[in-house]
Formats: sequence, C-alpha cells, structure tokens
Amino acid sequence: MIRTAALASGLAVVTEEMRDARSVCLGFFVGTGSRDEPEESAGASHFLEHLLFKGSERWSASAIAEAVDEVGGEFNAYTSKEYTSFYMRLLAENVDLGLDILGEVLSRPALRAADVDAERHVILDELHMHADEPADVAGEQCAAALFPDHPLGREVIGSERSVSDTTEASVRAFFQTHYRPANMVAAVAGAFDHDAVVAGIDARLTASGGVRPTRSAPSKAVVPVCVAERSTEQAHLVLGIRSLDRFDERRYAAAVFNHALGGGVSSRLFQEIRERRGLAYSVWSERASFADTGMLTVGLGTSVDNVDEVLAVAGGILEELGDSGITGRELDVARGGLRAELLLAEEDSGARMHRIGSSLLLHGEVLEVQEVIERIGAVGADDVAAIAAELTTAPRVLSAVGPFSPDRFDPDRLGLVPAG
Repeated sequence: MIRTAALASGLAVVTEEMRDARSVCLGFFVGTGSRDEPEESAGASHFLEHLLFKGSERWSASAIAEAVDEVGGEFNAYTSKEYTSFYMRLLAENVDLGLDILGEVLSRPALRAADVDAERHVILDELHMHADEPADVAGEQCAAALFPDHPLGREVIGSERSVSDTTEASVRAFFQTHYRPANMVAAVAGAFDHDAVVAGIDARLTASGGVRPTRSAPSKAVVPVCVAERSTEQAHLVLGIRSLDRFDERRYAAAVFNHALGGGVSSRLFQEIRERRGLAYSVWSERASFADTGMLTVGLGTSVDNVDEVLAVAGGILEELGDSGITGRELDVARGGLRAELLLAEEDSGARMHRIGSSLLLHGEVLEVQEVIERIGAVGADDVAAIAAELTTAPRVLSAVGPFSPDRFDPDRLGLVPAG
C-alpha cells in the first residue's frame, strides 16, 4: 500500500510497504536539476551529488563507507535535468542507519573546501571520459540541438569551465537555496513501519521552508544538424524529435508508440535495421519527458559506409508509422511489454522507491501500479496513430559523431525541420 505524509517542515514523504521483502530502500529527491542552474553554475547539482556523501561533521566519508559495507548495504546518487536523488538500500533491520546517514548529509553536509577541490578533479575526469565516448557525445549533442540556448540542452555534468570555477562558497550557496524540505520528497519502500519511518525522517531533517525552482520553456527553434568530427571506426547517430511533456495524458499512447518503434527487440527499428538488413549492432529509441516539453530519440551505431542507408531506413520507418500507425499485433506486444516491465520492477525495493519518489516529486501524485497498467491497457490503435502522426511531423534533428565534415548531411534530404 502506498501512503503519503506532509511534514510541518514542508517535506513530503511517500512510502510503500513490501511485506515479503527483507530490504528497505530510502531515497531523497531534490526538485532541482541541471535545467535550474544559471549558465555560470552549470553542473552545480551534479557537483553536490558527489559532495554530499563526503559526509558531515559527524560522519566522515570513510565512516559512511565502513558503516554501509558492514551491513552489506549500498548507497548512491544521480542527477537528472529536473531533479537529483540520493538513496540507500539496506537490510530492513538497518533502516535507522540509513535514516541517520541520509538525514545528516542532506541537512548538515560538511562541504569542505578540500573536498570541493578533490571532487573537481574527479568531475573533470568524468567530463573527459564522456568526451571519449562517441555515443555519449552524440546523445548530448542531440539534446543541445533540440533545445538550443536553453538549460535542457546543456550537459547535466556542466562544462569544463563551470566545473573549474566552482568554489566552496558557490556550492554552499546552491545547497542552502535548493536543498530545503519544501523542494524535496522522501521515499521509502520495503519492509518497515510507516509511522516509525515518518517520525524518524521528521526528527532527522530539522530545517524548514524552501520553494520549487521557476522554469522557462524552451523556444520552438531547433538546430537541424550537429556534427562532431572524430576519427572513429563507427558512426554514431541520434535522431531527435520534440515530444510530449510529462503531464500530457497522451503519454501512455506515446509510450506504446516508442515501444513499437524501437523500445524492444521486436520493434520495427530493431527488426528492420539489425535483424533483416544487418546494418547496425546498436539500434534503439527512448522517450524523455520534462515539465514543459519532451524528446524522443532514435540511436544508431553503424559503419561509416552504411550511414546513408541506415538513415533512410530509419526515416522511412518513422514516415510509415506517421502515415499508418501500428498494427494490432504491435499494439498487443507493446502493451504487454510495458505491463511486464512495471510488474517485474515491483519485485525490487529500489525500483519501487524510485517510482513512488519521482512520481510524487514530478507529478504531485503516485498512482498504484494497477492503475498505470489500466491506463496503458486503455490505449488503442487510434490513440497511437494520432501520436505517431504528431511526433513524426514534429521538429527533428540529427546528431552525428564520426569521420564527417560539418556539411556532410543535407537537412532537406533527411526531412529535418530548419531552425526557427
């Protein structure tokens, strides 16, 4: 059963008890991500992701690591474009340890100057690592092309300049502004007592106040083609399409469309490009939804000689879906696959915690899994056809990484929408 609580501090809590579980997963979701950072502070959320587990005055980084290792637990964090999450998964008997550590680092982190300097080098190495991965570059470049001159188009990790310029004072100011209870959600899933956990969270996070960040939607402009010239053996391509925001009720139809397009091994992209033609090893599609817009991406890794054919086939599949929608069999497969993904995730306390926490933070509500399944099951072929027609005619961009000159790709021939 999913239960919620609103604390006097402004913190929202959501829990889901799993009677047969032996674990508990605790997480805190901060409603600030990379899109909420000014350009000069780009990467601040990700920097804090690294810093908080450096500890507090009470808990050193090594003490946290030893305490968690001793009970066989795990802890981690991640940053997205609209929120940051910190979480721990432990045996149910160690729930108080998890509350102690997370409560400390999220309310009283040390944020030492020495730690800031040390993590700056780690993050710069992380930036360089991503720059060495052509597939990562293609994906990041695609977002920048879909949302030019907007924070949604920036890398979550920040830039080399912004990371280098980060100081103890700037990190502390960002933390004090954004890491407040009214801009956070606590989520717990597994074996525990709801009332005891809520009381434990309330006792450990004693700050109050805070507000959610104010956001501006991106303009409609896109950059049709972005090329990063690299001497790679393989071409890395990402087609990007503007898509639905996360509040759009048609998002379930969009999920079905994506599954049929490239979300599974039976999808049209996988079957046609990899299985029938053998043109690519890596081929997929995925959706991302934000508060005011979204993106659908098609990723392709192929030999340089096959680039034109692969793009033509992928473009043809998009056009076919836009013209005719999906078949009844594709509808059944997609709905069944999405249903199974949800139910299989229910077996894991970590997956449940992330679902309920992100749902409450981003949507302001948490649907029971059965209700989500019913909404997916209610999607019809006509619903998917309407979404397919809309998405396949929306602004589209191509991001390419490989041994290409900047003018290698013709936007008109590829059916890409010019900027503006």
